Amino acid sequence: MSRTGWRRGVAVEPSIYAADFASLGAQLGWLLDAGASVFHFDVGDGHFIPEITMGPIVLESIADLIHRRGGVLDCHLMVEQPARHLEHVRAAGGDSVTFHIEAEGEPAETIAQARDLGLAVGVACNLETPVEVAASAAGGTDFVLCMSIHPGLSGQEFVPEALERIVELRRLLPDEVALQADGGIHLGNIAAVREAGASLLVSGSAVFWDDDPAAAYHRLVKAAAET
Repeated sequence: MSRTGWRRGVAVEPSIYAADFASLGAQLGWLLDAGASVFHFDVGDGHFIPEITMGPIVLESIADLIHRRGGVLDCHLMVEQPARHLEHVRAAGGDSVTFHIEAEGEPAETIAQARDLGLAVGVACNLETPVEVAASAAGGTDFVLCMSIHPGLSGQEFVPEALERIVELRRLLPDEVALQADGGIHLGNIAAVREAGASLLVSGSAVFWDDDPAAAYHRLVKAAAET
């Protein structure tokens, strides 16, 4: 999968926030060996979400490993002022950036700034936000992220109402705009999420909390492909 073409296909994205950071390099290596090529990188600022997660220092520390193996880093900004962070993400090795339409700033301006930096770009919406709002803000984006949990901690349960939101968003979005789902995706529901219309499938605890993350990733890929 190319660093520009990944958004046009189906991808299971291991979410690094759920990793064991004492073994992060090894775990990423196992997943790269297993064929993973898109990695989800969550940035939380302690304001937009309560948690402070990862930042440019961690991103920079893994970017060379991911890029040398042909992978990409898909960066999800769960922050109040996303435009402030775009240059830092790009400088640290991010390939794409997703920001929340609930955050501060004008979405169209943030999208344009990301484009100027050479980043792929997406907009994300929380469960409380009407999907029509997300679809209307999606002009100029590569994808829209539909949250299926409340953004923040890994390991939350998939919110069932998110399936209908994914269906509706896929109906509203142009074919060329991919749909991403993030939160609580595991072996028991990934096929349903894919069938609902999401093609970029973010999974954290279902991959990294397994005794064998590479085998867990393979199972998810197979389940997503069987829809």
